[in-house]
Amino acid sequence: MPSVMMRKGSDGKLLFYVAKKDQEEVVVAVEKDDDEAWGGIVELTDGSKYYIDPISPPPEFPTTLRFKRY
Repeated sequence: MPSVMMRKGSDGKLLFYVAKKDQEEVVVAVEKDDDEAWGGIVELTDGSKYYIDPISPPPEFPTTLRFKRY
């Protein structure tokens, strides 16, 4: 389960950074993204997918979270 640093870019898009892989990608889809909860399957621009149990209330960005590869 990698620790992932997440932040909003200057264009407002959510960025997903895995330090061990030196991988930074833009998040293109989040399974659950509303006022109640955030999480589930997260898809990145390179096509890879990660999973996190939905978090309620949604996290403030920037933050560091632990994801599983999906």
